[in-house]
Amino acid sequence: MATIHEITAERRTDQGKGASRRLRRAGKVPAIVYGAGRDAENIQFDHLKLSLAARNEWFASSILDLLVDGNRQKVLLRDVQKHPVKPQLLHLDFLRIDEAKPIRVYVSIRFLNQEKSPAAKTSGVVISHNQTEVEVSCLPKDLPEHIDLDLSELKLGDVVHMSDLKLPAGVEIPELKLGREYDHTVVSAQAVREEVEEAPAEGAEGATAEGAGAPAAGEAAKAAAPAGEKKPAEKK
Repeated sequence: MATIHEITAERRTDQGKGASRRLRRAGKVPAIVYGAGRDAENIQFDHLKLSLAARNEWFASSILDLLVDGNRQKVLLRDVQKHPVKPQLLHLDFLRIDEAKPIRVYVSIRFLNQEKSPAAKTSGVVISHNQTEVEVSCLPKDLPEHIDLDLSELKLGDVVHMSDLKLPAGVEIPELKLGREYDHTVVSAQAVREEVEEAPAEGAEGATAEGAGAPAAGEAAKAAAPAGEKKPAEKK
């Protein structure tokens, strides 16, 4: 059974930048809910409670139960605006969900047992996580909170593609239908390449030493220029 994640909000009647600034000063966060063939609804959250919920992984990728003045509706977070410096949420957009229609959502990939893998126990091997999330399509009831990837058997030279991910029933990756070139790498285990510095060619040190006492090109030009010659003034 899927976990229910509940967030609570209130309706708001004031709109505009001025109203939003007043809400933020009062410790509130303005937001909007739209979609599912219904009118958009302006709402507001308590900033402290919302910021605690937003720290969880499920907040951005799970179906949320939104309670507005006691009325419940299923929504997905579609956009969040944050203050560029302060730890403050400025505005959020939520999309209403039609539970009978498929949705497309980015879900995080959870990497398991990497430290137990042969690749992790081999010196000189780098394990790269090329993708940490993947877009899936499914009915709202089938949406997973994350996709687990077991790396316990990962060896040097192994490459895990999106098509290797084990998806729950009813879940698919739409991008894989576009062709093999879209089957991107998720994880790879490659040997570290050591860079060997080439020894300087014979006689190079002497040439460098001989040139050390020579004046730079700019200095030589200055010495050759007639005394008293000035840089021409720029035309205005």
